[in-house]
Order: sequence, then structure tokens, then C-alpha cells
Amino acid sequence: MKFQPNGRYQKSEVFNQLIGDANLLRAGDFGDSISAAHWRREADVLTRYTEPDHHTISLYVNGGTGIQRKTGADPLTGGGPGRCCLMPAHMTSDWVVQGKVELFHLYIPHTSWERAVVEAFDIEPNAVEVPEKTFFLDPLIEQTVRHAMLPLDWDIPADRMAMSHAGQLLMGHVLRSYSTRRDLDFKVRGGLSPVIRRRVFDYVDANLDAALTIEELATVSGLSPYHFARMFRKSVGEAPHKYVLRRRIEQAMNMLRADPASLAEIAVATGFSSQAHLSTRFRAITGVTPATYRKLSQ
Repeated sequence: MKFQPNGRYQKSEVFNQLIGDANLLRAGDFGDSISAAHWRREADVLTRYTEPDHHTISLYVNGGTGIQRKTGADPLTGGGPGRCCLMPAHMTSDWVVQGKVELFHLYIPHTSWERAVVEAFDIEPNAVEVPEKTFFLDPLIEQTVRHAMLPLDWDIPADRMAMSHAGQLLMGHVLRSYSTRRDLDFKVRGGLSPVIRRRVFDYVDANLDAALTIEELATVSGLSPYHFARMFRKSVGEAPHKYVLRRRIEQAMNMLRADPASLAEIAVATGFSSQAHLSTRFRAITGVTPATYRKLSQ
């Protein structure tokens, strides 16, 4: 089990109800707005989530066909692999849990949601609500979780940036697709100014060994996380997490050409968890392993 001691996610109502009878595979906080948890559960229980102060986006990764949402005399059924649930803040819900399920949860504090509403629509947050949705299909949620979040190592700097970005993407998707004010137009702004771009680039280069997040880079730029990610992509032509990964690889290439440090030392200096992790990402981008690149560069 991987988790951060005293993580913000441990204050989440949904998390705390599950921790008693579910196996926590890993969990973490990714910036100020996003927390995530990956669970396996095999139980025959009734679970109640009592007025959580956070929104929860849930994906059934595997199993879940025996789970029901209690809503009176006729409980809702239809759970299973690929099904999603949207559980709004401040709404109590009861669930009959039977059998095996593997779950991914994204926890969004209500304060972070309100901030995103203001940034997206420039209106009062209480004008935009999140409805409850149970056992629905959403290809973007499923593909983002399965291919952009679950394969990552949540504990290492190189992947935590990607987790932060994917979480922001999902929050924006819920806001656009399921909120009660989808009739409103999103605010559109231009890209980052040259001065702000240079400030962000310099900060990234100085902290390639650190666990950078969207929120952190947004603070450097003087913008909100929501607008920073969109404006960065418009200015630079790629998402912030992809830019950071590219700079990590480019720094590794520089060190391989001129630095006698070992591959393990270079991995740590560029934000990768191990030599093997560096090699995997390096080869995916350059087509060769770091060791081969070093030999070719001599």
C-alpha cells in the first residue's frame, strides 16, 4: 500500500468510510485541488457516505456488478467495469456492496470546485451545482483514468505532474458536461506572455528533481490552475506535464553527454524514481536507452 502520511485525502468522508473494509492500493494528493485513491474491495455491507465536503468521481475499474445505490424501495443497479459514479458534496448516499470491485476515486474539495466555477464562468459558485449520477458511461473519464492515471507511479516527481494535470482535466470535464449551468460559455483567454513563459520555464528547469504540480506552476505564473493549463497549452503547444517530462528527458540527455554521474544519480536528479523508470521514459521519447545514448554521444 502506497500513501502519503497525513495526506489531505485522509480527511475525505468517502475515503474514511472505505478504509474500514476495503484494501487501499495507493492514494495521494496532487496539488491543492486533487486527491486520488485506488481500492480493491470484497465485502457484503451497507456503506453510507454522510454529507461529504468534497465531490467524488468514481470509476469501476473491475467488478462492481453486485453494488446497488439505495434510493428507496427500488435501488439502482447497473454497476460494472467502466461504469462511473458522480457523488456530489454535501449529499448523503447509501450503497449496498456485494462481491468484488476495484475502484478509482478522485476527490475534489468543494472549495476547489467553487474556484473552478469562478474561473470558468465568472459567476457565483452557488449558481452551478453538481448533480448525482450513478452507473453511467463516460469514455473520457474511463480512458483518462485507465491510461493517464492508473499506469503512473503516484509517488515520484516525474509522474505526479501528470496526475495533477489529468485531475484538473477531469474536474473541467465534469464542469463542462454535467454541471447545472452547461448553457454558459467558458471564458476564453489568450496565451501566456513571453515574460511569464520565461518565468515558468526557468522555474521548471530549476526544479526538475521536484514533484511539480499544475498549482505550483500556476502560482509562479500568477494565474489560476484552471487558466494556466489552458493558456500554457495555447502558448507552448503541449500540456504542462508533457513539457515538464520533455525537459526532464532533455536534462538527462545533457547529463549523459557531459556528466560522469551514474544512471541512477541522473534519474534522481531529473525526477525519476529509479534508473529503470528513467530508461523506460527515455526510450519511449528518444528510441534508445540512456546507456546507449551515452555510448553514442562519446
